[in-house]
Parts: sequence; C-alpha cells; structure tokens
Amino acid sequence: MVVCEEKLGENKVGEGRVYPLSVAPMMDRTDRHFRYFMRQITRYTLLYTEMITTAAIIHGNRAKLLDFSTEEKPLSLQLGGDNPYDLAECARIAEDWGYNEVNLNVGCPSSRVQNGNFGACLMLQPKLVADAVEVMQKATSLPVTVKHRIGVDERDRYEDLVNFVRVVSQAGCQGFTIHARKAWLQGLSPKENRNIPPLRYHDVHRLKQEFPHLWIEINGGFTCLQQVQEQLQLVDAVMIGRAAYDNPYLFASSDSEIFGAEIVPPTRHEVVEAMFPYIDFWVGKGLKLHSITRHLLQLFTGKPGTKAWKRHLSENAHLPNAGVDLVRDALAKVPQ
Repeated sequence: MVVCEEKLGENKVGEGRVYPLSVAPMMDRTDRHFRYFMRQITRYTLLYTEMITTAAIIHGNRAKLLDFSTEEKPLSLQLGGDNPYDLAECARIAEDWGYNEVNLNVGCPSSRVQNGNFGACLMLQPKLVADAVEVMQKATSLPVTVKHRIGVDERDRYEDLVNFVRVVSQAGCQGFTIHARKAWLQGLSPKENRNIPPLRYHDVHRLKQEFPHLWIEINGGFTCLQQVQEQLQLVDAVMIGRAAYDNPYLFASSDSEIFGAEIVPPTRHEVVEAMFPYIDFWVGKGLKLHSITRHLLQLFTGKPGTKAWKRHLSENAHLPNAGVDLVRDALAKVPQ
C-alpha cells in the first residue's frame, strides 16, 4: 500500500488505515526539534506534540507552544484538559494552526495532571470525555481522537474498557489509541506506570474484534518494526513511545515496510547531514545547540562510535557559539 502525502492530508481517522504507525507524545521529548529530526528518518509516520494543556494554549504564548515546521507534518496536537468548551476552543485553534489531528489525553497518570482533573483519571468519567469529544468535533473538521489506558486502579476489567470506548464512540469518536497497561493513580510514578503494570495486548485485540468499525491503535512496549507488522494483523495501527527516542533509527525503513512507499532509507550519516541547515537556522536565531542535539544522541545506538558521538555532543553542545561545525566534528568520530 503506497500512502501518498495527499491521502495523509485528506483522510480522517476511521476512513481506512491512514496512519498505521505513530510516535507517541512524550513530555520533554517530542518538541519541534525532535519532530524535525524524526522527519529526516521517516516521512509518513504520524508525529505528536507533547501534551499541552488547554489553559496554556488559551492564556499562554501560542506561537511558542504551537508553531512547527511544515516538514513535521503529518502532526497531531495532543491536548490535556477536562472542560469541553476549552477543549473545543483549542481544537479550533489547532485547525487554524495547520495540524492534521487533535488528540485528547486520557492516559497520563501523573499527580500534576490528576490535580487538573485530566489524563488517566478521566477514564473514570466516560460521559465527560464523550461530552468533550462531541463539542470538539463540532468545533473543527479535524479528526478528534482519544489516547487512554486499558483501565485505572481497580476499574480495569475488560468490561470497564468496553464501557469507556462505547460511551465515547457513541459521541462520534472513531479513533482510539490504547496503552495496553492499566494506570495506578496513586502509589506509582509516571515512569513506573509505563513499566510495572503488565501489558494486556489481548484486551486491545479483543476490543478491535468487538468494535470493528472503530480505528484502534495499540501502544506499549514495542521496540521494532517486526512487532509492528505482527500487531497490524490484529489492530489498525501501532504507536511506539520510548523506543522511538532511545533508538530513533528503528524507523528508517518504516516508510517502505509499513507505508509501502518506494523510498530508500537514509543512512545515519545522511540523517545528520540533513539537519545541518536546520541547525544553522536555529543557532542563528540564538537557540542553544543542545536544544537540538540532545535529540540526536541515540541515533547511532548499537553502532561503533556511538560513545564518542554522544560524548562530544554532550560535553560541548552547550558552549557559546557551538553550531554545525561541532556536529560535523562529532560525526567524524563515527565510522561510515
């Protein structure tokens, strides 16, 4: 299946397998510089912003929060919030800003997020999520999707998951990204909530069977494209999280293997060289080189020279006047 750029731009979630692969939204990770870097590796994989709260968008510096390079598309804006009308306003803003999709976070278990009554705790309020989705969809022509867990605390039976998806889908939501772990709202840190609760892929597979008309994406623990291919026999899409940051080059063949595009994967050296004009631009605007190169550190994971590459960038990218020449020097330490 060749997924052309026009199709990616026009189709809504639920109208066919448009984005069979995505990189998860991650706080302090998936900023615009990481996304631009990932675009040098994969053209078609759906990318996400970090979660941004509705209050920050409505009252904060929108340009700083929302601006992106056109090369980053297709791109989804993930929102955090519980007020349907604030979420609708942000959905309108997302469309005006040029995003491809809006996603509601119903999966983050951090205490800060809970104090704002959004994230994973909203799974306990499916009617509120449904109301929010309904109002958001009226406010924008963009697809509105929901990212959530299989359950929270003691409400983690498969029947609870089905009830949540049924209620929210009846409000018109057609796209669900499901982290196949439950979340504990108390007692575990966000990091522990990504690792300690056991993965229950079978619940997500069963959900797809029960709701074949919905677009179901699975998330949690995936580290290679072979796993993606296997999951795509059972669900519509796969989201990769931490592995995308720890080993970004695993996406190098995704455009051809997953999306069916006739594209020769770039080498790791070509990926870095493609970043030079971007680095020049942002350093010229006063951005510290480290803000970009911190995302590049794991590019050579598992390859000779990776320690020298990471050391040179980590020790020097924060220095005054650090720029492209420093990255060239680091690259020279890695065998072709």
